[in-house]
Amino acid sequence: MNWQKNIITGAEQIRELLSTTTTIAVLGIKTEAQANQPAFYVPRYLESAGFQIIPVPVYYPQVTYILGQQVYRKLIEIPVEVDVVNVFRRSQDVPAHLDDILAKKPKAVWLQSGIRDDSVAETLAKADIKVVQDRCLMVDHRNLGR
Repeated sequence: MNWQKNIITGAEQIRELLSTTTTIAVLGIKTEAQANQPAFYVPRYLESAGFQIIPVPVYYPQVTYILGQQVYRKLIEIPVEVDVVNVFRRSQDVPAHLDDILAKKPKAVWLQSGIRDDSVAETLAKADIKVVQDRCLMVDHRNLGR
């Protein structure tokens, strides 16, 4: 299998991915109390653009809802299929989530701007999961549309 085809870099590939996405799990989402941080305002934008957002915060154990949606602590606990896992974690923290991502098997994993792990990306791509690294989902959605 040519796993490199699952590494998404071009505008047309991103446009195609966005056009087939309805459900986005946001790993590392922040709460309304951090509304000025990208890990909150990007998912809020995506929700306003019509995507179903499923919050998967890493912190905030007392929080049960974000953006009016039930919080899940692990991706594998989400009871519906996930099109994209949008990751807001430091690059060095991404490998700790690899098993959970592989178990959930989303169609794609999107590592936000400044987040990159080529080894994790290769593992995901070899599992037939599309990967976007170091790009902002909000910016690309605004620029490329749905």
